[in-house]
Amino acid sequence: MFLALLASAAVWYFFGPRWGASAGFVFALLLLRPHLANAEGLLRWLRDPTQPVPDGSGIWEDIFAELHRLAKAQRLEHAQLTTALARFRSAGTAMPDAVVILDAEDHIEWCNPMAEQFLGIDAVKDAGQVIINLVRVPDFATYLRQGTHGDPLVIRLVREEELTLSLRVIAYGQDQKLLLCHDVTQASRLETMRRDFVANVSHELKTPLTVVSGFLETLVDTKIKFTEARSREIFSLMQQQTSRMLRLVEDLLTLSALESSPGLSDESEIDVATLLNSLLVEGLALSAGRHKLSVNVSDTALLAGSEPELRSAFGNLVANAVHYTQAGGDVRLAWRIRETGEGEFSVTDTGVGFEAQHIPRLTERFYRIDQSRSRETGGTGLGLAIVKHVLTRHQSALEISSEPGRGSRFAAVIPARRIRPAGVQSRLSMQKLARS
Repeated sequence: MFLALLASAAVWYFFGPRWGASAGFVFALLLLRPHLANAEGLLRWLRDPTQPVPDGSGIWEDIFAELHRLAKAQRLEHAQLTTALARFRSAGTAMPDAVVILDAEDHIEWCNPMAEQFLGIDAVKDAGQVIINLVRVPDFATYLRQGTHGDPLVIRLVREEELTLSLRVIAYGQDQKLLLCHDVTQASRLETMRRDFVANVSHELKTPLTVVSGFLETLVDTKIKFTEARSREIFSLMQQQTSRMLRLVEDLLTLSALESSPGLSDESEIDVATLLNSLLVEGLALSAGRHKLSVNVSDTALLAGSEPELRSAFGNLVANAVHYTQAGGDVRLAWRIRETGEGEFSVTDTGVGFEAQHIPRLTERFYRIDQSRSRETGGTGLGLAIVKHVLTRHQSALEISSEPGRGSRFAAVIPARRIRPAGVQSRLSMQKLARS
């Protein structure tokens, strides 16, 4: 700069003011040229910061070095934010609950796959849409628009199957909301089953208790005289109702024991032929000569399992067949080995039968097709529930078929690994001999 001023002064001195001013302007342009080039490079970089920061000289070298440091720090921060966002979305995708990010006006910014499944929205197509326009539940719209969201909201959605969701909104960031949805369908069903169970047990106990209580009040009244025949009739009815309550309590205790026990603790080898002959005797006693009972064991075998539990389950199937078959009907017990190696115990009757629509619910507690007939036969409504629990504990299944007016068939299918040919000493038997 000093040299440029000196040169301009010399031109001024030798050639006059006009030439001196021109020379000064030229020298100034020469001095500004590098700065203009650096400024142009800075402008290009500002228009596209993804390009490398240009190099410079002099003061521009320091400026570009500082810009390079800031750009590097920004790229690092951006990479960290991108990684954090990817991790957040990965975690949100893996979550078993639905997650939806909403803006201040409840527009969808992002959602995970569970939200698509639960709420029926599309993460791509529905981005930017107001969520209440897609999830049309009035209670949900009211809940979303209210200022505070302390308690969760439970809603029911009906699509292919009924879905019960617990929703909670959490405010975060700058005017953003996090919508969390938890599937409580199973819990809701269990709560409904619990309420129904308590109500059914109360009802089942109340009826016989009312009968017994009424007779006792009558007997306590000394002013009323009964004949011997009437007294026997009253005591007989009281005994029947008391027996009914005892059966109900016993079945409840059996179910409780099955549900609370983690596994089979008294597993042994059961001779199927002996077990079926015993069940036949019990069925004949229950029938009291009103039915024709038969048993067919086509394959002798040993069955590995809990004898008390299997006897209870198979006995319930026989008892149901006797109870729901008219006098003179047939009840057939059978055992065979399927081609797959599975064992099959079946009870076939010529009773009243039922529509196929009832089959999925038959093993529910207290589910009855005909309430009046169930009470006439003395059933507790828990027999098939016990059968289901016992078979499940033995990794087995219950197959049911029926036709109204033509009878029913219940078959317990036992896995092949629990079936052993009769007369073959198994490892379980040898272990028992070793311990004795």
